[in-house]
Amino acid sequence: VQLVESGGGSAQEGGSLMLRCVVYGSVLAIDVMGWYRQSLGKQRELVATITSDNMVTSADPRFTVSRDNADKAVTLHISSLKPEDTAIYYCNAKVTEAVNREGARRSLEAWGVGTLVTVSS
Repeated sequence: VQLVESGGGSAQEGGSLMLRCVVYGSVLAIDVMGWYRQSLGKQRELVATITSDNMVTSADPRFTVSRDNADKAVTLHISSLKPEDTAIYYCNAKVTEAVNREGARRSLEAWGVGTLVTVSS
């Protein structure tokens, strides 16, 4: 299973940004998908997650998360950007994947490599 993030980069304070993550691999089901972030010198923290039945957990009203089950993708929209939003953003997914042709499967938690978001004032 591989998670590929896109959409990071530089943005201005007050603007908005969209991040997208696509899950690749022999995925049978995706439970929770979402985003975490880590700023310099801080621990990784939850940004927003969304379950398979679209229950959302968000750390801030400025964060909007959505998912496209057909594309195995999750999108994060951040509005009213602040310099403190500067961080590496990581995609996360709890998936069930096929192990072999005999029907064996396993559940695992996967992470993307992260995408840097820099907000300047």
